[in-house]
Amino acid sequence: MNAIYTNLNFKPVDIDDRLAVQAIGLHSGRRNCNNTFANLVGWQRVLSTEICILPEMIITRYLFGRRQPAYIINAVTVPDDGIIGALRERSRGEGGVLRLNAVEDSWAEELKGRYGDDVSVEPLRDSYDYIYQREALERLHGKELKAKRNHVNKFLSEHPDYVYRPLTRGDFDECRKLAQLWREEVHHDNPWYGNTIASEQEMIECIFQNWESLDMYGGLIAVEGRIVAFSCGGAVTEDTFDTMIEKADRNIDGAFNIINQEMAKHLPAQFRYINREEDMGLEGLRKSKLSYHPDELLSYNILTFEAL
Repeated sequence: MNAIYTNLNFKPVDIDDRLAVQAIGLHSGRRNCNNTFANLVGWQRVLSTEICILPEMIITRYLFGRRQPAYIINAVTVPDDGIIGALRERSRGEGGVLRLNAVEDSWAEELKGRYGDDVSVEPLRDSYDYIYQREALERLHGKELKAKRNHVNKFLSEHPDYVYRPLTRGDFDECRKLAQLWREEVHHDNPWYGNTIASEQEMIECIFQNWESLDMYGGLIAVEGRIVAFSCGGAVTEDTFDTMIEKADRNIDGAFNIINQEMAKHLPAQFRYINREEDMGLEGLRKSKLSYHPDELLSYNILTFEAL
């Protein structure tokens, strides 16, 4: 076994880890939103996230269902037998099996071919990432996006003096209030969604507190001086932006559509694709994200390796 795998040191994610994580993720070409540094930091308290920084590889460890650890590997190439063996050995004291989460199909296929019956593969449909061409979200051309254009046009006709501008620290308090309003309404409609909503609240607060250090970019829509929608995220690769948070006043027709379009228009020029993350199995959210006709559904699996 490679010597660097014999003593894997995991530690809580720190803001100072950003450059090390991005040195691998930004250039990997893998648009997996789980590799976005701001996501690692933002969800740390909720998932008890720890990372191990290795040459050309970042391993994330978190509690799977708050009971058993699971791992995500961020690397350019499929992990070799050395790292898989080291993680399987480590997992002997963590429930007996190794769970690799957010494994893309190509990796899952290769690892299944390598380990055969020693590994099971389970698709994670609720976690698939929705990836769009930035230009498509910006222009909303074509028959399939006519309904989106109609919502935008209705918003424009009812609020011709709306303002789009970049999101700054001075806006955070009002954004918190809008996010709280959104949470209350969504929880009323989906009471079983409460734990996820509460977790997201912690994540948003963490991002606001570390805004500059996380290298975040965001925008907002204001109507008559009131913020009615905001969105923010960060780079997952050099050409792909990860939309991590998007909130809008559900009582204003087209508010979600207009912030989606305006963000696509105003992102830094380097981003050609936008990852709008998963639908969490929510029927309405899945319908909405599919209705924008993603360029790719980035599919994930969880791989469970039998105990050594």
